[in-house]
Amino acid sequence: MTKLKAVLLSLAVLYGAGTAPVHAAPAMPKPLAAEKPAKAAPAVSFTDGKGAKHSLKEYQGKYVLVNMWATWCAPCVAELPALAKLKAALPNMHVLAVDLTGKTQTPAKSLAFLKEHKADSLGAYVDTERMFMRGFVAAVMPTTVLIDPAGKVVARAEGPAEWASPAFIAYFKSLK
Repeated sequence: MTKLKAVLLSLAVLYGAGTAPVHAAPAMPKPLAAEKPAKAAPAVSFTDGKGAKHSLKEYQGKYVLVNMWATWCAPCVAELPALAKLKAALPNMHVLAVDLTGKTQTPAKSLAFLKEHKADSLGAYVDTERMFMRGFVAAVMPTTVLIDPAGKVVARAEGPAEWASPAFIAYFKSLK
């Protein structure tokens, strides 16, 4: 009977009796916070580096991390290289960094800016109409939203984040 108690005690310590299991998914890192209730992502469109128009609906079926940034926003610019590293680490997830600089911005200008800041692997996506700011009610720059495969906004971060940190990479890799 003593051996059985020792085995049960070992299992309880190893797997956290009454607590979260050892193999649970990582917690959502801050400043990303769950959106409750999750709402459908707005019907917004943007232009890619080749001048083609796209909508978020095209990305349904996978998780999408949408980062809204502008060239005049210092915290936005500072986090661009980390977003590029995150995108490289997550081939099964879309990372869209959408430039909201304004009406005079073009995909070519955006791509040159991203290249200058070592983040051109993000690709040039531009919203000159500020549809993203209105649709996502983005009052703070940068604003980042996580959209689930069904097209619902499930989390949001306002302000900069350490997107390439091990905590974010582990969290995003855990999403199925």
